[in-house]
Amino acid sequence: MNADQQPSLLYALCRRGSMLLFCLLVATVTGLSATGWADSLFLITGTEEEAAIILDPDQKDPPDLSSQMVYVSNGSRGYDITLQDNTTVTVRHEGSAVTILSHKESVSSLLARLHIYPSPLEMIGVKLSESGVEVNVASELTYYDYVTETAPFATQRVANPEMLEGEEKVVQEGANGVRSSVYEVVWSNGAQLSRQFVEELDTTAVDRIVEYGTAKPKPKPSETKQDPDDILAEHGETGGGIANVSENADGSGTLTLKDGTVLNYSGVRSMTATAYTTGHGGVGTRTASGTAVHVGSVAVDKSVIPLGTRMYIVAGGNVVYGLAVAEDTGVKGNKIDLYYDTYEECIQFGRRSCTVYILE
Repeated sequence: MNADQQPSLLYALCRRGSMLLFCLLVATVTGLSATGWADSLFLITGTEEEAAIILDPDQKDPPDLSSQMVYVSNGSRGYDITLQDNTTVTVRHEGSAVTILSHKESVSSLLARLHIYPSPLEMIGVKLSESGVEVNVASELTYYDYVTETAPFATQRVANPEMLEGEEKVVQEGANGVRSSVYEVVWSNGAQLSRQFVEELDTTAVDRIVEYGTAKPKPKPSETKQDPDDILAEHGETGGGIANVSENADGSGTLTLKDGTVLNYSGVRSMTATAYTTGHGGVGTRTASGTAVHVGSVAVDKSVIPLGTRMYIVAGGNVVYGLAVAEDTGVKGNKIDLYYDTYEECIQFGRRSCTVYILE
């Protein structure tokens, strides 16, 4: 057996215990008069009691252990334990182990037969097992204590990917209960040196369960400032705007629109543009040319741009008015007036510089 296995064996042996085993030990505890060391402290394990039985000679009111077949008397010189006849007893002391059969005698008498006399600081550990009784005489003894105690509820935190970070909710309330626990207890020189928790065998406590969110919040839509010119929707024929301009030496050239349309122009004018619509400023529904007003109708000074002239117009602010025809009048000089369907569009357009391509 290696060193790592020894605690496990001790643990297993301490866990076993029954009335049958304990009958191996008729623990008639009497006040001794024949020995000089009856005041030793006894630690008894392996009984039906889960916890170890401590027999301390200083106890004024010793426990009633008659239900465990251990009888305690109030002898002035401490306690002793009487063994059944023909019981296999293994005695361990100072690193040696001896196995003998007992007479109907006390543990003290059995030890005396083996010439073992505990010192004032040594204790006597009596452990019951399936094979008999084990007696350990040592200044330090270790045993496992099985107890039932109050068990406070624990709290479990469970990640919930459906919840946002920072959010929590209780999905199950906790409740206190009782538990069966194992402790490793070390006695040294007649006093308890340490008591350490080993494990929980069972519990009736109910865990409190809390879910917490792990989902990242969705980013807010970027608050981009709306371009006021968005109101100037492309109602006319724009071709998506100009993709390329090819200019000749005489001022003529070619426009290539984004949709692939190619337009030839004879010249280019830089002009000032305004906007108009029907129902405002006395504007009717017909142009000076007799056509119905529509997006693409442009009022011109016919001495500058003759009526019927086809144009492609781009206004300042990247407003593409697109294909247009000089169909109306009412302006003077190097100006044009662009028709829009709504008054709001006209207000937004206001007055802008523009480039007018005179189409062939």
